[in-house]
Amino acid sequence: MAKKGNRIQVILECTEHKATGQPGMSRYITTKNRKNTTERIELKKYNSILKKYTLHKEIK
Repeated sequence: MAKKGNRIQVILECTEHKATGQPGMSRYITTKNRKNTTERIELKKYNSILKKYTLHKEIK
């Protein structure tokens, strides 16, 4: 049986890495409250391939 609640898992993907065309991908998995945060989240996370903090956006 599935868990009930408002917290869901979301995947964050690097936007700068996608634009460079380099191989590989920087992704993070986190949770958010669906009720409080209805829009897609954007966080600054570390990209180990580019070796700097970049903007990561939620993907579907």
